[in-house]
Amino acid sequence: MVTSRHAPPVPPLPPSFFARPAEVVAPELIGCLLLRRQPSGALRWGVIVETEAYCQSEPACHGHRRRSASNDTLFGEPGRFYVYLTYGVHHCVNVVTGRPDWANGVLLRAAALPGEPERAAAGPGLLARCFAIDRRQDGRIAAPASGLWLASRLPEVAALLEGPGPQGEAPLLQTQRIGVSQGQELPWRWYLRASRSVSRRARGDRTPRHDGLAALLASTVGAFDGSRTP
Repeated sequence: MVTSRHAPPVPPLPPSFFARPAEVVAPELIGCLLLRRQPSGALRWGVIVETEAYCQSEPACHGHRRRSASNDTLFGEPGRFYVYLTYGVHHCVNVVTGRPDWANGVLLRAAALPGEPERAAAGPGLLARCFAIDRRQDGRIAAPASGLWLASRLPEVAALLEGPGPQGEAPLLQTQRIGVSQGQELPWRWYLRASRSVSRRARGDRTPRHDGLAALLASTVGAFDGSRTP
């Protein structure tokens, strides 16, 4: 994973970005950056390649039945991180979306980490572990001042998402969520087809032989100025 003192030269996502329904925010988070400032001052970052949306109106959402001490953050203001422990083992990182008092959020399912093995963060638990995120970050505002935030797409990544892939396929694939026992019919999972860091691909969607995102990042990371920070 890339570590440095300076963030890539893209601005943090503003609060207004998150003040929309989860199913609108989730696909737009693909290609954006997740950044974590370490106690040493070093910065860790990666590109989000897979997300899932959740809403209080459907049964797979943690806030579907009631508000509680454990899911209270999910009912809070948009733009905060909601972190929970699943199966007593793995932490999952979400960002709250929508509006206050209505459970709505996006699960960050996978990320591509420059300079790291392609499967290092290919799943919610692995992503949380790579960024050292646990319940202590629950409720934290997604902003540079908090040390944990989300930033806009690098221009090169944005370009990758604008056009069709090598075989003419759409850059993003929308499919059903995984790992849920209810609400499977909702097609609220999105992932970047060019990345080999996706946790699980849809049936019939083959893993690319070459990771287009990894190749792009390898060619652009070294070009960062280092003096520009969000």
